[in-house]
Amino acid sequence: MIIRINGNIKKYYVETLAMMFFPGVRFPENESDNTDGLICTVVSERGDDNTLTSSVELVSGERKETGLSRVSLDEYDSETAEKIAAGDSFLKAGEKLTGIRPPWGILTGVRPAKIATELLEKGYDVKEAADAISRTYLTLGPKAELASKVALAERKLITDQTREECSVYIGIPFCPTRCAYCSFVSYTSKKLLSLIPEYLEVLCSDIADLFKLIGDLGKNVASIYIGGGTPTVLDPHQLEKLLSRISLSAKSSGVCENIREFTMEAGRPDTITGEKLKIASEYGVSRISVNPQTLNDDVLKIIGRAHSVDDFYRAYETASKSGINDINIDLIAGLPGDSEESFRNTVDSVVSLAPTNITVHTFSVKKSSVFRMEERYDALSPLAGKCIEYSQQKLQCSGYEPYYMYRQKNTVGNHENVGYSIPGHEGLYNVYMMEEVHSIFSAGASSVTKFVSLPDEEGNVRIERFFQPKYPYEYLEEHKETGSRTEKLRKEALAFFS
Repeated sequence: MIIRINGNIKKYYVETLAMMFFPGVRFPENESDNTDGLICTVVSERGDDNTLTSSVELVSGERKETGLSRVSLDEYDSETAEKIAAGDSFLKAGEKLTGIRPPWGILTGVRPAKIATELLEKGYDVKEAADAISRTYLTLGPKAELASKVALAERKLITDQTREECSVYIGIPFCPTRCAYCSFVSYTSKKLLSLIPEYLEVLCSDIADLFKLIGDLGKNVASIYIGGGTPTVLDPHQLEKLLSRISLSAKSSGVCENIREFTMEAGRPDTITGEKLKIASEYGVSRISVNPQTLNDDVLKIIGRAHSVDDFYRAYETASKSGINDINIDLIAGLPGDSEESFRNTVDSVVSLAPTNITVHTFSVKKSSVFRMEERYDALSPLAGKCIEYSQQKLQCSGYEPYYMYRQKNTVGNHENVGYSIPGHEGLYNVYMMEEVHSIFSAGASSVTKFVSLPDEEGNVRIERFFQPKYPYEYLEEHKETGSRTEKLRKEALAFFS
């Protein structure tokens, strides 16, 4: 698509709007490279009556559609008015051309609940906030209501104390197999899995340094999250080595006296054993995920999972007897090969197990995934929307409440990912991380340490990010060449928090 702009609207914003209607669209700089034949023209003009008028023209081959919108500058600042006017006019033109109505309207960010939070802090109630979001951002009512409910739940979990604290993320980027929709940095072949022993040695060293740094900064750890990949790809001996290092480092640094949550992604049912979960429980793990994604064996084969539905039920029974308090189950709406009836059966079956947490993701097509490369999906399929709608109704009627949410690019139908829980069992790390409540200190390949300052008088925070090498072999190689990166991180941390 070629984008032409006459006005102050940012090109990137127009590109994000375009991707809602034309998934996978590219934006070449040279018009001769525009192979899809799409052209978008945006014109913004200020009127004498203190209004801003935006028009959008979309051309696809011989078809041409337009949209027009006018926004008062008395109601919004100029930058917001530009975005609302351009977004509204793009939606009008896009819907005429494609027949698609994006459910989130012109909200394009990762964290739609952030806007609802700002409204609640101004004194709006949930309904008033939802109405304002629908009116301003052209968001469909159920989505605006969802954002407001999530914002309300998050406000109860975020306190002045949690902002003073921090969390720890530890990455195990290895999986037994690679799912067809996945492009996460995770290793699956036997040769690459053979890196695990050496990786664990380096990781344990970094964990010790990381907790010492947190102690020297005088911070308390509110939550620990072991993610992946699939942490339970480790054998029992390796898992105990990892957890004992975390336990020893936490005790020696004195930073985990008031820890409220210790999560480990168990993930793949085919990697879960009673022995591993017994070890996890003994070392204080309080929350795990058992993630089937679907309870349809045919769909499991299509997406490349190496387990069956029966494997999931066995893994869940093992988890429920492990002594670990909270179990999350991940599901994905809109998977290739799935149907609305099949997804409904999956949701109903999972609810009948009564886990404390259920997370419903929208199928997202990663750039380097098998599905993307082989074009084995329909990016505009209405299936995901129907599945998401059912899950929201079923879960809330069954006593689960939405407590965190985020959006991704390239989700089928432009829907969202939502975490639901029984009240009082919310996944705290998810909220702390997604809403950038406090600093996240990380160890392991592809992990990101994020420093977050306390809010200033206007509620703004400073954020700095520090990235570990992306791949395990790079992580190991850098450690051989330069040693632990924690010393560099220490200098940055002392400068940031001073």
